[in-house]
Amino acid sequence: MTLLIAEARTQLPDAVSVVRDVCEHFLEHDARIAVDGDTHTVTFDFGVGTLQVQSDALTLRAAAKDINELYFLRLVLAGHIKEFAGEAEPEIVWSGAGSDLVTPPNFRLVRVTAVRDVTPHMRRVTFSGGDLARYAGDDNIHVGLVIPPEGHDPVWPTVGKDGLIQWHAGPGRPAMRRYTIRRYDAAAGTLDIDFVVHEDAGPGSAFALRAKPGDMVGLLGPGGGGMPPRADWYLFVGDETALPAIARIIETLPPQARGIALIEVADDAEEQRIETTAGIDIRWLHRNGAEAGATTLLADAVRETAFPDDGASVFAWIACELDGFKAIRAHLRKERGLKKTEHFAVAYWRKGKTDDDKFDRDDG
Repeated sequence: MTLLIAEARTQLPDAVSVVRDVCEHFLEHDARIAVDGDTHTVTFDFGVGTLQVQSDALTLRAAAKDINELYFLRLVLAGHIKEFAGEAEPEIVWSGAGSDLVTPPNFRLVRVTAVRDVTPHMRRVTFSGGDLARYAGDDNIHVGLVIPPEGHDPVWPTVGKDGLIQWHAGPGRPAMRRYTIRRYDAAAGTLDIDFVVHEDAGPGSAFALRAKPGDMVGLLGPGGGGMPPRADWYLFVGDETALPAIARIIETLPPQARGIALIEVADDAEEQRIETTAGIDIRWLHRNGAEAGATTLLADAVRETAFPDDGASVFAWIACELDGFKAIRAHLRKERGLKKTEHFAVAYWRKGKTDDDKFDRDDG
């Protein structure tokens, strides 16, 4: 197989410690690291990167089988070097394959074809466009929705010389928010995204409230997790922000799968029908007037849930507000004794913070 190769060299004070920290981070996310003298080889599912330290300089090399994987590998390597280098702000310029990229290869323009309310506060928007087959798989079910600014023509993202996504700094800059692909319809060539809509709407919710057939948006991805590893018994825990992901995962489970889904919503009007042949007991938890993120409904329900004691393999999937995420993760690790490979936990949002803030996450 002929690989596509890209290289970059940059001046970087204390390159040794930066590379060490980057590689430790990669190890936490299931990369394989091999060290030979001053060269660290990082193997991902999507390609192989090398980081070679030379005094206060660093050479990066990316090798992948196609342009999509090379693009992502360059982004991962350069992005993490810049992040861990901090104020050093190394200048990274890639040469070789992919140097002529202008538009991210995983970027697509799509058009709204339908809008409908699934529940009073959950709106489903259907999109169509070219080459949507890339979103069909269950291994990556999330996308970055690139939302044009109101009142301005959008300036879509480009690829910088460092391999990272470049965003326009003026009024035409779009907003990007991460969403689950709720459903892909191969026959129709469409995909659905479900939005939680509310009065204090952020960019995503505001878009869903005004969306109409013919509106154009961008998609980046797919990426960011899909089906959990195979297990005998599953625990799914989340609020309405996680409901699209939980529903999609449950609908793809085999008939022999069993488990419990604990889903927090505002009230019974927000319950949805989830079609599944698996033996998943879906339990709806209602806030009944309480503010989202202000209760301990999910954490309390997890503590009260009986796990199998018949030797069945277990996997827990959790996504909710930050405080709930922390409490549930601590319980699963300390009191239930779940290993890293037996759970996925992520904070989708945090009370009082905007969509632009970063939250804690634990991908396993």
